[in-house]
Amino acid sequence: MADARPFHWEYVPEPVQQEFFRIEGGKPLSGSVAISGAKNAALKMLAAATLTGERCRFTNVPEIEDVRVMAQTLTELGVVVERPEPNVYEVAAGDVEWQFVPLEAAAKMRASFMLLGPLLARCGRVIISNPGGDRIGRRPVNLHVEAMRTLGAQIEYRNGYYFATAPGRLRGAEIRFPFVSVMGTENAMLAATLADGHTVLRPAAQEPEVDDLIACLQKMGAEIERTYPDTIEIEGKKRLRGAEHRVIPDRIEAGTFVVAGAVSGGKITLTGAPCEHLGAFIETMGRAGVGVSCGKDTIEVDGSALEAEGFTAVDIETAAYPGLATDLQPPTSVLLTQAKGTSHVRETIFEDRLEWMSELRRMGASIDIKDSHTAVIKGRQRLHGADVEIGDLRAGASLILAALAATGTTTIHGAHHVHRGYENIEGKFLDLGARIERLAEGNDASSS
Repeated sequence: MADARPFHWEYVPEPVQQEFFRIEGGKPLSGSVAISGAKNAALKMLAAATLTGERCRFTNVPEIEDVRVMAQTLTELGVVVERPEPNVYEVAAGDVEWQFVPLEAAAKMRASFMLLGPLLARCGRVIISNPGGDRIGRRPVNLHVEAMRTLGAQIEYRNGYYFATAPGRLRGAEIRFPFVSVMGTENAMLAATLADGHTVLRPAAQEPEVDDLIACLQKMGAEIERTYPDTIEIEGKKRLRGAEHRVIPDRIEAGTFVVAGAVSGGKITLTGAPCEHLGAFIETMGRAGVGVSCGKDTIEVDGSALEAEGFTAVDIETAAYPGLATDLQPPTSVLLTQAKGTSHVRETIFEDRLEWMSELRRMGASIDIKDSHTAVIKGRQRLHGADVEIGDLRAGASLILAALAATGTTTIHGAHHVHRGYENIEGKFLDLGARIERLAEGNDASSS
């Protein structure tokens, strides 16, 4: 790091355009929708590209706001990021001029903290801000920091920034997490690929996006493998090479569209869909009476039971993979408002993830939020249009689902949250026959 360079951030972020969705519900969806690449895999691969000075090429990258922010952050660090065509990103980190990840980037996207491990391992120094992200509860980064310290890093926290150094190379070690952490696992993996010696991570997250990152790192020459379901082992290398990798499909987007087909009473086909990564979710849909059938890379959804025998109330509980993903709890909760009987929702991952349900109640849902982790949903309640506000990414997508199921017109403010993680979501819904438009606040002209 060049100490002579002023300690400031040169990138002026684009102002967030205040937008809203206007949706007229009550129309069954039909047709097919292509599932984009996984947000939670693509962001980590962009960070992984800083482990080498050679060019990395990533395909099937979702064109979403979080990817744009990560690419811009890398550019401001001196990394060359090119987009030769849609959904393709090429990253060359030959010179990382300035290992400083500022508050502006961190406040917009929690995944910016994924730069801690690779920059520390390759450059020996990094200054990185506390991360931001969705308001869904505390998501401390202490696990990441302690993992780096276990690998030999020296880290101080001052004025909202972590100042991390690695005298010489990081050293391989056994890292034992107190609980499963997806980003904690990934950050430690990235750092350990260039550490001196052998590293063992346990309990290691088992999410498909973690295994996709492992596959990418292997192409880059890393000696890394999952030796047991909850164990990842890495033999550090002195350098890695460039590689090309295709990002896996986004299982959260797929689950969102499965629920969309169901609650609209429609019939849709998801193409490029990762059915093998949705076991717990598909099982839940089956128990609720949603018709879901999986092909090689397709998912057929039949929501005709909505107006026939009706959906069935089920109890759900989120868990680390292979359990029901916390990001699929909000869409599933929308489905449960349209099921006969009483369902219980247990959110075990984030303590504030149920807060968005107050907006769902404004649309007519009967929901009793018992505490920060438990809600009781009584169905079937006919939803109706209302003015609602998006608080986070997954809640925003779920309010769109509720609006599709509702009678009348719903106005959903805070559309920018959804664009962080869903590529062209209104366009995909329009292609399925939804009556949806995206508008600028204070402007009645459609920008769809």
